[in-house]
Amino acid sequence: MPDAVRNLRVLMMVLGGMQAVLGLALVTNSVAVATSLWGEGDADTPCCTTPGEDHAGMVVFAGLLVLGVAAWGVTTALKFPTRHQALRVSAFVYGWTALPFSWAFFQVMPLLGFACLVPAILAIVRPNQPESRAWFDQQPT
Repeated sequence: MPDAVRNLRVLMMVLGGMQAVLGLALVTNSVAVATSLWGEGDADTPCCTTPGEDHAGMVVFAGLLVLGVAAWGVTTALKFPTRHQALRVSAFVYGWTALPFSWAFFQVMPLLGFACLVPAILAIVRPNQPESRAWFDQQPT
């Protein structure tokens, strides 16, 4: 496996790990996240419910979606030794999909956003390098 492909594989696993942490945080802290987004209840809010509790299901859904995208990236990276051409395309598309997550990390902590942005951009560029293309075009013997 060439260095460019090996580096892409590591980058995709790092991105998948960061997204998995974000997804787990959204799922486990859904009420707190929803309350911070939609605010506390006011005088017009019914008795035993708050807007955060009402919208917690949407936050859990978003967390599960993030976990699914993280699993896609890690699974694609783990299948690289099979050299399927579709894996190179999947890595490229995953890089584009990982870009919005850098914005989510940037909202939490700007340094963390930049730490996610750089691997996402590299995950877009690396699959299209000539040595990566050549490696994925060859069939294993």
